[in-house]
Amino acid sequence: MIILALDTTTEFGSVALRIDGRTAAEIPLHSPDGFAHVIFGHIDQVLKRTGIALETVDCFGAAAGPGSFTGVRVGLTAAKGLAEALNKPVSAISNLRALAFFGSSDRRAVLLDARRGDVYAGLYNGALQPIQPEVVSKLPVWLEQITPDCEFITTAGAPFRAALRGSRFDGSTWTEAPRSLAAAIAYCSELDLQPGAALDPISADANYVRRADAELFWRDR
Repeated sequence: MIILALDTTTEFGSVALRIDGRTAAEIPLHSPDGFAHVIFGHIDQVLKRTGIALETVDCFGAAAGPGSFTGVRVGLTAAKGLAEALNKPVSAISNLRALAFFGSSDRRAVLLDARRGDVYAGLYNGALQPIQPEVVSKLPVWLEQITPDCEFITTAGAPFRAALRGSRFDGSTWTEAPRSLAAAIAYCSELDLQPGAALDPISADANYVRRADAELFWRDR
């Protein structure tokens, strides 16, 4: 099985290729001006690096957000366009779920900054399946719904750990995930292909957690 995965949801993106259950290549990207003008060049680069022809890709995975409204759309549109042209499935993967990939416990509490005092939050098990639905919430409110036996996972430099000092979560395990998520997106896509959770290109859509909140937030940035 060959999976090509894209993440363009922040200015730090990535492209990865997963072949027969392993990450064959991952290219970290940095494009503060967005990825619409460069993403296909990087796709070509990762294919050439691995000697894989585009038409042999079995599934196209894309980070579906939460993230930059435009960035989410760029990656999803690219994946959906390639999948439709080649009659292949698409797997739209939540960024929170992709971050859970970097944990090691059976209860993985994933956090992303949603600005304005809110967080995007999700709780996943070791199989990267949701234990609770993803939400947009105030951090203290969400913490009331989980237990201290969780492993917290977030991106490098996020301020959440300091916010939990002195609370009942003070001794919890913390993991900082890398900025490059495409390899994790590919892994999650592979999991979804087993039960047939991958979608046809028309059905794949962005993950805004709570759509109205996310669209308002990114519109006002």
